[in-house]
Amino acid sequence: MSANENTVESFRETFRRDQVWPFLTPAQTKVNVDNQMILYVEDLNLSFDGFKALNNLNLYVNDGELRCLIGANGAGKTTLMDVITGKTQCDSGTVFFGQTHNLLNKDEAAIAQLGIGRKFQKPTVFEEQSVFDNLELSLKTDKGVLPTLFSRLTPTQIDRIDEVLKIVGLAKHRFMLAGALSHGQKQWLEIGMLLAADPRLLLIDEPVAGMTPQETEKTAELLTSLAGERTVIVVEHDMEFVRSIARTVTVLHQGSVLAEGTMDQIQSNRDVIEVYLGESEIAEGEEV
Repeated sequence: MSANENTVESFRETFRRDQVWPFLTPAQTKVNVDNQMILYVEDLNLSFDGFKALNNLNLYVNDGELRCLIGANGAGKTTLMDVITGKTQCDSGTVFFGQTHNLLNKDEAAIAQLGIGRKFQKPTVFEEQSVFDNLELSLKTDKGVLPTLFSRLTPTQIDRIDEVLKIVGLAKHRFMLAGALSHGQKQWLEIGMLLAADPRLLLIDEPVAGMTPQETEKTAELLTSLAGERTVIVVEHDMEFVRSIARTVTVLHQGSVLAEGTMDQIQSNRDVIEVYLGESEIAEGEEV
């Protein structure tokens, strides 16, 4: 055995798969959607210092649908997403991804490996790297030490990056530094980074905040195109944008589901009208 082979063998022994951090190991999972439902949230409760952020919340999302979550600041939208992605632990309730994956007994990394991707309101891209490099870093690959050290992009992976670039409309900017992109383009790049990891469920938080009307229209087209093959849940305050993309809208209020239906049904719902017209004192600060 050559010295080089000895070195590689030594690395393999030192960094065995069972010794690699779990979040660096790609998960091999299957999501059971035999009932056409991909997300089950039942009787979810969470309190912060006596404040009821989630109050017996129930939410069911069909596989492949585009669902919009709306509600005033403090309604529970962000807290719900935090629980789904493992960032925050709830007090009680159940959250299942498909029929078999209990999200409440998994950490953030394990939930991401299952195929749940989240985009926050503020774009979080690697600004000193190119658009292409951002997408390469997001590919769903083995992040173990040895594969990372010796990996090279395969033709299939390059094709995947090219496909994502076309989907998010950044093919002409593939070699541009991410920091040089406009605000809207950074939002699309981050959505592309989620797509590169090939998730089944996308959680998108206020994607059109700060966008121009043209960028907002393009984002609506992008998110609409993703539904079907993937499930997309969008939290948004821009009601015109919600109307342009949503088939089903869920209204949260004080940590519970207040109403659910089409945008027309929501806008004519007496409870929704009463809440939004009668509670102007709802907090202006941080959303939960």
